[in-house]
Amino acid sequence: QVQLVESGGGLVQAGGSLRLSCAASGRTFPLFAMGWFRQAPGKGREFVAFISWSGGRTYYAESVKGRFTISRDNGKNTVYLQMNSLKPEDTAVYYCAARDSNSNVVLTTENEYGYWGQGTQVTVSS
Repeated sequence: QVQLVESGGGLVQAGGSLRLSCAASGRTFPLFAMGWFRQAPGKGREFVAFISWSGGRTYYAESVKGRFTISRDNGKNTVYLQMNSLKPEDTAVYYCAARDSNSNVVLTTENEYGYWGQGTQVTVSS
């Protein structure tokens, strides 16, 4: 079993930055691929970013490419999402997700992940 706990959300003005963290516990974190998803009010959950177990492969949704950066520190069992140049349309609950995977195959859909955090709210004001 893996427990994931997100933090770092909050209220920020458009153009600002936030860094989300996702701390993992319970299993061997370095063997997990990690993803970030988000869900805006009234919408389904959408993929945001992916990072492979080693950190050697990353992938982003087009809507965040060039503004968001995913990274991980396996020594701290933590994955990060640095969000810059935030826009009001980035407002959502952000979730981290994990899957047993020691490959670099990109995972972008919800059903590819077996573990989820509780989410952290990000609100971007205009």
